[in-house]
Amino acid sequence: MTAETRLVTVAHGTRLAAGNEVARQVTAAAGESLGMAAVCSYVELSEPLFADVLAGSSAPTVAVPLLLSTGFHLRTDLPAAVAGAGGPVTLGPSLGPDPLLAQAQVARLVQAGARPGQPLVLVAAGSSDPLATDDLRAAASMLAEAWGGEVRLATLSGLGERPAQVVRAGDAVSPYLLADGFFAERCRDGALAAGAAMVAEVLGPHPLVVDLVVRRARSLLA
Repeated sequence: MTAETRLVTVAHGTRLAAGNEVARQVTAAAGESLGMAAVCSYVELSEPLFADVLAGSSAPTVAVPLLLSTGFHLRTDLPAAVAGAGGPVTLGPSLGPDPLLAQAQVARLVQAGARPGQPLVLVAAGSSDPLATDDLRAAASMLAEAWGGEVRLATLSGLGERPAQVVRAGDAVSPYLLADGFFAERCRDGALAAGAAMVAEVLGPHPLVVDLVVRRARSLLA
């Protein structure tokens, strides 16, 4: 890697403009912290697409996925895009699970008025990939350690139990989602319908999320 190396992040993408803006904010803040050019991209549903960003430049690239667990996109779509890149690319793993994300979730819960020790449910988008389920269980375990209490896991799609099966009256709910969009709306509506006392905000451009992206980029640079 050289002084011309750039950071490229890749989020899933959503049809909700405000949701896509989260990835842009995280990327801009991480690039500023690293002192390097930074480009935000998406797997689908928003532009620029990851594959196009890589194919359109010969610059050395460290690519940090803003995906919270492994799955089809990380194991198939992103490597395919790297194979068609115009320059050398070092692709990192999924952003989660990671203790920094758990700490950011706790901060969002506290901001929303959750009480320490309140029964808690982590709600994730979900996947049909069993490896993603392993990641989500690890994320729930990390959140339980950071929260200081039991955390139950629910998913909105793919493998696992849905919020209606997991959430109990009085629970606090932590969306394991980067940005607002289709899944965030389903999480909030489903959790409240099941009796949740409150639903925290998504991770968003929290400073701990930015810090994690910076750490991942530095690791790839090294």
